[in-house]
Amino acid sequence: MRPQLLYPLFAPVTSLPGIGPRLGKLFEKLTGPHVAGLLWHLPMGLLARQHEPPIDTVADGATVTLKVQVTVHLEPKRPRQPYRVSCVNETGAVDLVFFNPRGDYLKNLLPPGEWRLVSGKVERYAGTLNMVHPDYILPVERVGEIRELEPTYGLTAGLTQRMVLKAIQAALERAPEMPEWIDPHVVKRHAWPKWKQAVEQVHRPAAPSDLSPATLSRQRLAYDEVLASQVALALVRQHNRRLAGRPSVATGALTAKVKAKLPYELTNTQRQAIEEIAGDMAAPQRMLRLLQGDVGSGKTVVALFAMLIAVEAGGQAALLAPTDILARQHFATLEPLAKAAGIRLQLLTGRDKGKARENILNGLADGAIRLVVGTHALVQESITFQDLRLAVVDEQHRFGVQQRVALADKGKGVDLLVMTATPIPRTLTLTAYGDIDVSRLTEKPPGRQPIDTRTIPLDRLDEVANGLRRAVGQGSRVYWVCPLVDESELVDLAAATERYDMLRQLFGDRVGLVHGQQKAAERDQTMARFQKGEIEILVATTVIEVGVNVPEATVMVIEHAERFGLAQLHQLRGRVGRGTGKSSCILLYQTPLSETAKARLAIMRETEDGFRIAEEDLKLRGAGELLGTRQSGMPEFHLADLAAHADLIQIARDDARLILEKDPELVSERGTALRVLLYLFAKDAVVKTIRSG
Repeated sequence: MRPQLLYPLFAPVTSLPGIGPRLGKLFEKLTGPHVAGLLWHLPMGLLARQHEPPIDTVADGATVTLKVQVTVHLEPKRPRQPYRVSCVNETGAVDLVFFNPRGDYLKNLLPPGEWRLVSGKVERYAGTLNMVHPDYILPVERVGEIRELEPTYGLTAGLTQRMVLKAIQAALERAPEMPEWIDPHVVKRHAWPKWKQAVEQVHRPAAPSDLSPATLSRQRLAYDEVLASQVALALVRQHNRRLAGRPSVATGALTAKVKAKLPYELTNTQRQAIEEIAGDMAAPQRMLRLLQGDVGSGKTVVALFAMLIAVEAGGQAALLAPTDILARQHFATLEPLAKAAGIRLQLLTGRDKGKARENILNGLADGAIRLVVGTHALVQESITFQDLRLAVVDEQHRFGVQQRVALADKGKGVDLLVMTATPIPRTLTLTAYGDIDVSRLTEKPPGRQPIDTRTIPLDRLDEVANGLRRAVGQGSRVYWVCPLVDESELVDLAAATERYDMLRQLFGDRVGLVHGQQKAAERDQTMARFQKGEIEILVATTVIEVGVNVPEATVMVIEHAERFGLAQLHQLRGRVGRGTGKSSCILLYQTPLSETAKARLAIMRETEDGFRIAEEDLKLRGAGELLGTRQSGMPEFHLADLAAHADLIQIARDDARLILEKDPELVSERGTALRVLLYLFAKDAVVKTIRSG
């Protein structure tokens, strides 16, 4: 149960004054459904309000607080005209301007002859100073409510700074005093304030330097968030270790058949990873291992060897993929190899319905199906296995801890292998997994060609399009990725549609388009046509998973490459260079480039080593733009900035390990405080894994 202390913070945002259902939806979009989300919404800047400057000296565009006397209301003669309220003081005159005011609201708020404090941005129009929709209109005696320095926040359409500021102030009033969950020595060493004081300080900056991630209050809150994450990961690991594992010992009977069928030799790192996994699976404890492999390093084949060990030991194995497209791609790669081993591999996605689905479920329940690849359809309650021994989770960042636990709970002592194609620097591996065993694939399978990467300004777009003519004439297939225009798929879609139309004029119906707004079946059909060569140029938005293995695709064009993070550019580039043909990647950029964008594109030209790219990305990226984009695969932090607070992650990891060695059930005074911390950061599912909780 969530501690009672936190009830005020987990009340819905609509419980705050002035937030009804309509605004509630907007706040939910911006900061989440609970009051606590407002506390994690940090200020981005500071707004300085000049206090009572002489009106005749105020600069155009300044934000000012003025003490004025209301003289006259000038109501609009025609609809759509503004409503004006003229005001004066001994230094000049100002008009307060309103659009569509309701009823007598303004007459009651600003009675003629009365003095008021008004605060907002002013602009001169036709010689008159105007203040449109003031931020504050208050009786003179309430001057203390208008701060000279005010934090500014990120917004969403429909919310104003004033609304967000007011909601955050109301949330701060509900913030309780918390028990101290940080080791007292750590608090003392860093001279950190208490939790409540820290939260209040970050939302009440007194100078621009107070917005820095290096302030003591911000460090404190970042450490809280990282500690919650590390304790949660350590608890899941403790839970997995405590649940008796079952040794799955390889006999080599099936893996030998697959090795014989492979058209190439395994790389050294693939062989080493398979040995490490086999060792873990043969041990009596449950396996929890991360398989990190760069794009095209052969993770899927390593996963198959692990899955076959489970079958050799008499059990079943499941591979969970985040999207239909990826699940189908894994199935296409693995099915011929499973067939060579004489094992039935089944695909299960949300699209399987009726009798077909029933047959698959029966096959999993009675053991007729030994290997299954699927989407999150696999973790549904209706699915049971005869004897699940291994769960493989691909691109695990798309799945929460809950889903990992849910899949592992479908068998007895299930081993867990999580895979990612995002090469992750060590700091970030800790944030995502805590203290986990890692296998890294750092080589590409034999025969893979290096990719020639070039950067070309967008004004040479026509040259690039003509160059495609030659490539397509020689039998190449081309990906053309359109940029993330903003967070709206519809705007991204407009950019992609425009490019698709342009390329269709040049290449006719040899061009296809895939995007996130299409139905899955339509998208798959276009992908299949591209794989077969019926379409030679595939235009795509970034929202779709271009994770289709098309060895004939040898050209990748990325438009507005400067808008992408390094990891995403690297992922996209990895879609070519999968066959034996020479491949190239063209990064089209808009001039002028920022220094960061220049550095990013230079690294892309220099190296194809995903691990080096990830390290460089961490140095270059702006705060919060983790590994390029939110698709990066890391947990999203609100308070911790992983570049600025990297040292805190290591401290939190060591602390989490020590706590759980001393107090595995979190029942001591500090343990109880840590439970509060876990609930505060919504790690509810993890608290349930503690035996006494």
